[in-house]
Amino acid sequence: MSGAQPPEFQLLEQSVGYFYSAALRAAALLNIADHLAGSAKKPDELAESAGVHGPYLHRLLRFLATRDVFAEDDAGRFHLTPSAELLRTDAPRSMRSAVLMLTDQVFWKPAELLDETVRAGATRFEEVFPAPFFDWLAQDEQAGDAFHFGMAAMSDSENRRIAADYDFSGCSKLVDVGGGQGGFLVEVLRKSPNLHGVLFDEEHVLAQHRLGEVRHSGGCEAVIGDFFSAVPSGADAYVLKRILHDWDDEESTRILARCREAMDPDARVFVIDAVIPAGNEPHPGKALDMLLMTSLSGKERTKAEFEAVFAGAGLSVTRVIPTSTPLSIVEGERESG
Repeated sequence: MSGAQPPEFQLLEQSVGYFYSAALRAAALLNIADHLAGSAKKPDELAESAGVHGPYLHRLLRFLATRDVFAEDDAGRFHLTPSAELLRTDAPRSMRSAVLMLTDQVFWKPAELLDETVRAGATRFEEVFPAPFFDWLAQDEQAGDAFHFGMAAMSDSENRRIAADYDFSGCSKLVDVGGGQGGFLVEVLRKSPNLHGVLFDEEHVLAQHRLGEVRHSGGCEAVIGDFFSAVPSGADAYVLKRILHDWDDEESTRILARCREAMDPDARVFVIDAVIPAGNEPHPGKALDMLLMTSLSGKERTKAEFEAVFAGAGLSVTRVIPTSTPLSIVEGERESG
């Protein structure tokens, strides 16, 4: 969007912005990028291979091309762009599952109630679905799979970069608290082959774990549990990547308190989340905060808000380490005394 646009035109364009999310979802569900792999196609030819309506597909792709997802040439053929490549099901670091997760009804439907959410100061998720967010994912297999595979894809776009940005090789044992399928832990273990890794999460999540992707001298294991009750002890590093942002301050403090109870005196905790900067500049965390506000109890936090949550659990923030992703590493330790 051009900053030179009159404000009324900016508002109108922003008002139909939800169609971009809908168009991305449609292209992902229809596997359009897969049908363009290898060669550009005209809409009718592409529609025939995809089994869809040609003129409507043309209109969909023409719209997505305005955001550099697909591109139309002078001959009327559509090509894959770097962004569209990531919608392929077989692309390295494919983002298709992440797109389908972020545009799933568990986020889309509660977003309709954003005004009610702001009035109440709490998510209205249970007005749309018959259980809180994570309980619903455990009950609905399709929604649960969409979320966990989508989170894995979203995390894969970050994991290698963050593992390269921070050196965990000085640690002997690392617990990835709520580590999901283990994508981040796998990348850390590849960088630190002598580190012993523990992937800690609920049983239905660990059923899909990826620890078999790495072989190293330090070893690794998957441990079933609930981070609100207890976390594995005896480690000198506890990582929580995209965990605390799912929960409100009270719940986040409880999770960190369980980590503190398990920590050795010299152990450290590493919270990997967006740290919201001051000012009016765009930041991916500010957009994701709207999703968290409408579907979950959590939020993206500022540095001061992290410090307050850490302090409530008997921890102190020692430093905030930016990474080459939208996330930062908030490092903490036990409070002295």
